[in-house]
Amino acid sequence: MDSSEIESGRTRWQARFDAMPKRDADFTTLSGREVDPVYGPPEGAADPRFDRIGWPGEFPYTRGLYTTGYRGRAWTIRQFAGFGGARQTNERYKMILGAGGGGLSVAFDMPTLMGRDSDDPLSRGEVGHCGVAVDSAEDMDTLFNGIPLGEVTTSMTISGPAVPIFCMYLVAAERQGVDIGRLDGTLQTDIFKEYIAQKEWLFEPEPHLRLIGDLMEFCKAKIPAYKPLSVSGYHIREAGATAAQELAYTLADGFGYVELGLSRGLDLDIFAPGISFFFDAHIDFFEEIAKFRAARRIWARWMRDVYGARTVRAQRLRFHTQTAGVSLTAQQPGNNVVRTALEALSAVLGGTNSLHTDAMDEVLALPSEQAAEIALRTQQVILEETGVAHVIDPLGGSWYVEALTDAVEADAEAVFHRILDMGGDGTMTSGILRGIREGWFVREIAASAHDHQLRRERGEKPLVGVDRHTSTVGEPLPVMRIGHEVEDEQSLVLAARRTARDPEAVRGALRRLAGTARTDDNMIPAMLAAARAEVTLGEICDTLRREWGEYREPACF
Repeated sequence: MDSSEIESGRTRWQARFDAMPKRDADFTTLSGREVDPVYGPPEGAADPRFDRIGWPGEFPYTRGLYTTGYRGRAWTIRQFAGFGGARQTNERYKMILGAGGGGLSVAFDMPTLMGRDSDDPLSRGEVGHCGVAVDSAEDMDTLFNGIPLGEVTTSMTISGPAVPIFCMYLVAAERQGVDIGRLDGTLQTDIFKEYIAQKEWLFEPEPHLRLIGDLMEFCKAKIPAYKPLSVSGYHIREAGATAAQELAYTLADGFGYVELGLSRGLDLDIFAPGISFFFDAHIDFFEEIAKFRAARRIWARWMRDVYGARTVRAQRLRFHTQTAGVSLTAQQPGNNVVRTALEALSAVLGGTNSLHTDAMDEVLALPSEQAAEIALRTQQVILEETGVAHVIDPLGGSWYVEALTDAVEADAEAVFHRILDMGGDGTMTSGILRGIREGWFVREIAASAHDHQLRRERGEKPLVGVDRHTSTVGEPLPVMRIGHEVEDEQSLVLAARRTARDPEAVRGALRRLAGTARTDDNMIPAMLAAARAEVTLGEICDTLRREWGEYREPACF
């Protein structure tokens, strides 16, 4: 790009920046030196890379979605939490909000993630262990008791039974007297990544995609600010994928959901802003920054040039980040505080829109209150003390970072072409579905994980405190344990709740649900009616299992 184009862009960016509100903060260094909000090539200099780098808030968004960056608004500090019963988790949420958290992120236990009730024999020993148990709308009432849902953004990390859980959330909001049209937050709902990596599905892919399409239609019509899809690379990376695989598989899944919305006749420029993303911030500092920057650039280009998005909002890729759980070690767990801080810093330098920082004891158990507070304070130190939020994309123009960004982008593009070739009809969806059914994604991730493990065992990728510098071992950390009392209490409460229900209302709601499943009608109204009648998650999902069957993953090794 020649110097005149660069200067024209700088002038354009400055005019927008001057017209926009900024945070009330001191944007100077610790020594009192004023810093500019953004930096670029020296005045009058040309830079052949600059059409791919650009200015913040402009296509291709390599340097961030917004003109003012974090000077305008800091990222949302959103801590992932959930354990035991709804009452216990409600107390943790109030602690997080009281300590400065900006939003809530709900972790569900394994029975809930699999669409099972707490008293289901298959749930035994798992209730409340890796998240909160939610069996019906009354649990949602308790989970958000004293937390005004019309004022707090809530993210829910669940995919297989995401839609019925969302309906219970809507009922809880209604019971608070909140107009559901005012709700804001994110539901994960990303079923593709379940088949690729996490394995928490209920049905064949097609019925799940039907439910996602129904949800997209419902949110567009009724809850315009709510994001019905958070496409997750986090779980793909945690399964052993490389940074480029995480990026490519996640964006490919996002393109598949774009095709789903288009197949429903939805306006791309209206529904696409409701698709957000969820990435892993791993330990290789600069590679992660490059990954985040490449993600925005790829999404913007494909949305504009391939799918025809015309508006800025439809071309912008918004993403949440969580620090890498697989980077945490049980040995010398204090080291995890350092790892998490560096991973969080990479997410911030990469321009994340919201962030969760893992607690140092999560490798051992659910986070203690003290460990959760340290994780929260990690973000606050980065924001309020380090000065990294003063400048938009402070690493933009770095020869290393720009080269890495280009390399990660090129690797991802090669994967997109491979997936498109597998489909054979020009759609990303067909390639994803074939890759799922033939085990291609699973094999590719397994090969990457195996390669990384071999490099660790050869000493090429050591872990501090595990492979090296192991002489000091601290005292064991006190960890939080979930006893069997949680399961016993949840089962008793659930039994009493079933007894107190109107049985005819329950039967009628389930008949309506099954009948709707046999048609092409939108499933959300029938699910909402079931949630209002206190039909349980297991009852809803079992009804649909009988209608649609269950998915069995093919052997691929």
